[in-house]
Amino acid sequence: EQGNVIGVVGIGQDITARLAQEREYSKLIDSANAPIFGVDTFGRVNVWNQCAMKLVGYTISEVMGKNLVQEFITKEYRAAVKAVLDKALRGKETANFEFPLITKNGVRIEVLLNATTRRDEQGNVIGVVGIGQDITARLAQEREYSKLIDSA
Repeated sequence: EQGNVIGVVGIGQDITARLAQEREYSKLIDSANAPIFGVDTFGRVNVWNQCAMKLVGYTISEVMGKNLVQEFITKEYRAAVKAVLDKALRGKETANFEFPLITKNGVRIEVLLNATTRRDEQGNVIGVVGIGQDITARLAQEREYSKLIDSA
């Protein structure tokens, strides 16, 4: 009645299952047989799975926190890749976007990308997740078929 504190009420919630589920999702992403990366709302890498590491040659520690577009995308494709990521940050996802990547060893590979908006539990956009596919061999094979058809 006099405004003095006489106690405290605390409310808790068991989040054990949620944490276990998050660990399971992280494990699935890391072990997927497709390159998967994530960026935050500033374009900084915050997810980089084992397949992405094997495909491009950069380790997790080499990419985490770095700007994906500025540091890992070829100059002629930076604007296009940034546009795809920016679109996803506005909630508009992109499927089957083709672009080249230069590996750590300087080899050009062709990637087919799906960019999806990442949201937190409240539905706020927190970044983008990209799932890729190395289509270098397929494109080379298609070019070879075209040469054969043209010379027939």
